[in-house]
Amino acid sequence: MTKRAVRLTMAQALVRYLTCQFTEIDGEEVPLFAGVFGIFGHGNVTCFSEALEAVQDRLPTWRGQNEQSMALAAIGFAKAKRRRQIMVAASSIGPGATNMVTAAGVAHSNRLPVLLLSGDTFAHRLPDPVLQQVEHFGNPTVTVNDAFKAVTRYWDRITHPEQIISSLPQAVATMLDPADCGPAFIALCQDTQEVAFDYPEAFFEKRMWRIPRPRADRDSLADAAALLKGAQRPLIISGGGVRYSGAEAELAAFAAKHAIPVVETIAGKGALTHDNPVHAGPIGIIGSTSANTLAAEADVVVAIGTRLQDFTTGSWTAFDADAKFIAINAARFDATKHQALSVVGDARETLAELTGALGDWSANRLARAQDLFGAWNALLDEHQAPTNQPVPTYAQVVAVANNAAGPDDTLIAAAGGLPGEVAKGWRVKNPNTFDCEFGFSCMGYEIAAGWGNAMARPGTTPIVMIGDGSYLMMNSDIYSSVLSGHKMIVIVCDNGGFAVINRLQNAKGVPSFNNLIADCRVEAPFSVDFARHAQSMGALARHCESLGDLQSAMEWAKGTDRTTVITINTDAYAWVPGDADWDVGVPEVSDRSAVNEAREAQLAIRARQRVGV
Repeated sequence: MTKRAVRLTMAQALVRYLTCQFTEIDGEEVPLFAGVFGIFGHGNVTCFSEALEAVQDRLPTWRGQNEQSMALAAIGFAKAKRRRQIMVAASSIGPGATNMVTAAGVAHSNRLPVLLLSGDTFAHRLPDPVLQQVEHFGNPTVTVNDAFKAVTRYWDRITHPEQIISSLPQAVATMLDPADCGPAFIALCQDTQEVAFDYPEAFFEKRMWRIPRPRADRDSLADAAALLKGAQRPLIISGGGVRYSGAEAELAAFAAKHAIPVVETIAGKGALTHDNPVHAGPIGIIGSTSANTLAAEADVVVAIGTRLQDFTTGSWTAFDADAKFIAINAARFDATKHQALSVVGDARETLAELTGALGDWSANRLARAQDLFGAWNALLDEHQAPTNQPVPTYAQVVAVANNAAGPDDTLIAAAGGLPGEVAKGWRVKNPNTFDCEFGFSCMGYEIAAGWGNAMARPGTTPIVMIGDGSYLMMNSDIYSSVLSGHKMIVIVCDNGGFAVINRLQNAKGVPSFNNLIADCRVEAPFSVDFARHAQSMGALARHCESLGDLQSAMEWAKGTDRTTVITINTDAYAWVPGDADWDVGVPEVSDRSAVNEAREAQLAIRARQRVGV
């Protein structure tokens, strides 16, 4: 019996396949691919756009202003959906494609799914070199799309139309695998997009995808339980994997039952509310004194769903040299780092099984953690309280925004000084309402992610906090959000340049240079009118002169009908304390005494580093 076939171009078949994939979120069946962010140009406008136009009622296409920011919006969407639903970002060949490489790095670093589809040169090469083609003299198979190999989990180039039959399911499986999750990239040769092929009907059958929950090895669980039962001062580090597993309730119950305090990574912040009795604050370089004190005291550390990057570990100076680590992670690569006892498994399922193995054992460490966290909250109150200073601090601005935010409104930040200030000072009211992109620390993520978050969570209003430096780098999705009707509130904190890097520069003995605008090669410092700039893109906007103005502006912004931008000047030199050490390069020789002193201090930090792998 002959199998039935459907004759379609490769581009049409690809798009039809995307519309046939479904998933389940909170018991509701939804499309796996919620939409496409696309900028069309040669390489994707004549064939791929033709296919997308025909299905826009099922797979909506949203036009962005920059390919990088479109992909960042897709990442913000995926994070808001906790990796359960995916957006596509599509570009033409050449610079349209390479614009997305940075965003692919963001998704890869943060273990987030996004499907990147880019046009490519001709598979048959007859018209070579084509417009925007970068030729490699010794290897004509290489195009700029090969740059994505370093920053994606799955990479393919379609040179024959039938190749998508095997490639697309592999790309989807990669993006939904909790261990391998990350961006998938597929290059679409522009001549292959036009070719018709008889695709089997089975390729377009409806498919329901479910995210697997791998169970941990029983022996590993038993070893982890035994190590924990012998602990006197255990500590839990909650990473982003807790949120993506949906293990928030299980973590809170586990920590409460066994009386183990929970500290959080930047990606993990928001799994617990600020006032949860087991919560003890953010850990690490932009962490709290409470969490970092508990880390220094800990003899056994349970790291759940975290890759233990340097901002979490204080470049491995935050822990006692003899402390033992239990790493619970769906990814074997992350679970086996730093000589940890590896427990490879889903966070939710592993916590349920580990608590059974522990029985009624309790560490009795919550009273100590609550005392430390109480002192930390008092310190926060002190730094966030209004003063008579002419220019407010980040901490004070964060507090006003936090107080005005609704319980389900998500705070979004990324680069500069704000990640430290919101990680320390934003008091989470409901789980999963905090998104600080710090795996790649990508300037420009903030506003684009706000657009994606607003799409993902209708009925809530993302609050984007962004510095003047990041705003100037990428702001055009204010216009995108106005066009599409996805409202966000953007708070621009103008401190005159790249203030937090100036802070690091000064801390290592280097005079202020090329970071704050006043210290750059300019005729004279000039302040951008960010409010008017935002208004020119269709947003509502207001500049604030004081914290009182900011409070009134936030109340106004909550009631507006579109994206609203609030600007305020902030102090470039005031920061909330609590930081752990950080290992960075400092010149071994210098004519500056301040640099030589910083070098000696850096060597002292390195002498305290825990030896790991």
